[in-house]
Amino acid sequence: EVQFVESGGGLVQSGGSLTLSCVASGFNIASNDVSWVRRAPGQGPERVSRVYPDGTIRYYAESIKGRFTSSRDNAKNALFLQMNDLMPQDTALYYCSHIPLGISGRGTQVTVTS
Repeated sequence: EVQFVESGGGLVQSGGSLTLSCVASGFNIASNDVSWVRRAPGQGPERVSRVYPDGTIRYYAESIKGRFTSSRDNAKNALFLQMNDLMPQDTALYYCSHIPLGISGRGTQVTVTS
């Protein structure tokens, strides 16, 4: 069974930092492209980044460019999302997703206060 388990979210003040983790099981994260997606309250999902099997990373949301960094650790079968200079508009549920397979984790909540 393919599973993603996210962690690392929390409550942080504006300007703060968090590092999110996404550990996969039943699934080789290095052989697939996996995305970080976020869903803000009352809004639809927004893809934040996508990590390809060859290690290429694409960032989607203009608002996060220069502040968020995705990475992958093949040995840990995990993705990470380093988030710096957080803003209240970054408040959302963040989760990993293999979009073509329609598989997503439950996510980890990030709340940024002003």
